[in-house]
Amino acid sequence: MTTTVDAAQLATRIDKAIDENSLSEVASLLSPLSPQKVADVLERLGRKDRAVAFRLLSKDNALAVFESLDASLQGELIHDLQDEQVTGLFAELDPDDRVTLLDELPASVAARLLHDLPEDERAATATLLGYPQGSVGREMTPEFVSVHPEESAEQALAEVRAHIDEVETIYGIPVVGPGRVLEGIVGLRGLMRSAPDVPVRDIMNIAEAANARQSAESAARRCAEHRLLVMPIVDGERRLVGILTVDDALRILEEAESEDAARQGGVEPLNRPYLSTPVMTLVRSRVVWLLVLAIGATLTVKVLSVFEDSLQEMVVLSLFVPLIIGTGGNTGNQAATTVTRALALGDITTRDALRVLGREVRVGATLGFVLGSLGMLIAGVLFGMDVGLVIGATLLGVCTMSAAVGGLMPIVAKSIGVDPAVFSNPFISTFVDATGLILYFLIARAILGI
Repeated sequence: MTTTVDAAQLATRIDKAIDENSLSEVASLLSPLSPQKVADVLERLGRKDRAVAFRLLSKDNALAVFESLDASLQGELIHDLQDEQVTGLFAELDPDDRVTLLDELPASVAARLLHDLPEDERAATATLLGYPQGSVGREMTPEFVSVHPEESAEQALAEVRAHIDEVETIYGIPVVGPGRVLEGIVGLRGLMRSAPDVPVRDIMNIAEAANARQSAESAARRCAEHRLLVMPIVDGERRLVGILTVDDALRILEEAESEDAARQGGVEPLNRPYLSTPVMTLVRSRVVWLLVLAIGATLTVKVLSVFEDSLQEMVVLSLFVPLIIGTGGNTGNQAATTVTRALALGDITTRDALRVLGREVRVGATLGFVLGSLGMLIAGVLFGMDVGLVIGATLLGVCTMSAAVGGLMPIVAKSIGVDPAVFSNPFISTFVDATGLILYFLIARAILGI
């Protein structure tokens, strides 16, 4: 909490100092801060003030701050800074971070930045750009050190020392044989604790690798599940092309979780800090879903109009409409959230659709029986046992149906290549509202004879 307040106060003071053209005060406010703290402050400034404040950072601090910013903010800074400063920043980034930034920039700007890179850095970046967007090939780093299985531990350590300033990590070292085919992985600890003449082959472990064209999220999840510091990335012939580090894996998972949470709530992910997001961007992230849900809600209105005569004949039925649609929507959303999470973790696949359907029907029926019994008792005491029976039977049916639909929809979405989060809560709520009311009034007609 203190960090947030301090960042807000600093941003206000910097904004005021820039308005008063007191750039020395801005520099003095930023100079004692850590790169992450400076990034927090910059996120709260307007686009123009952010560029001015960034120019006042020292050269050494500027790169660390730039790397701490989201890619969208990096893209804006690239537009607003001087060409010489931009070229220097871009060249200092790791190739995988460079690719993420290029995805945020217009093609003309991206081409110019790539052209200004040293030849070896341009080749490394171009390699990553050759993989599909969303693949782990875009997220891996090609800057790593590898060793041969027949080298001794002493020779391998010498290889690591020779490249220690050129690579992203040295804690997990891929072992490659002829043709750069991945044979295993060895940890730095294992090399250091072994006798100098022990072959690497004797101390290496089996490598948990991912194909470069595999989904970045699925590769990152495997990396996290196996507690790997480094995951080798290979091509179709198992030749080593890069590595995925644990910090990149955790970042990918965090972005994926944020995206799923946003879409389950009926908004598009912002992919940038909230306070630096323009108001119209916030509007656009929400308005499409609101329009979709508003159109879907007309189904509910249509159902009510069809059963208008039944409502007029027994007005008490209208009192329970919010209960019915609310319970159905909540039950469906719970099932969808659970199944979406299970899909993401790899606990289930699309082939498990029937098993999931069976489990969710049983879960929904059990929940419906509990809620329906309670609803029948309360409604029966207040409005008569005939009304209580309608409410109890409806809750049983609605909970069973909602759980089944909610559990099945994410699997259907996954099978047709759509993000399961998109098919989840908003659409399920709309669907269950309409079908739940139809079920409600059909049961009411059958029991009450209206």
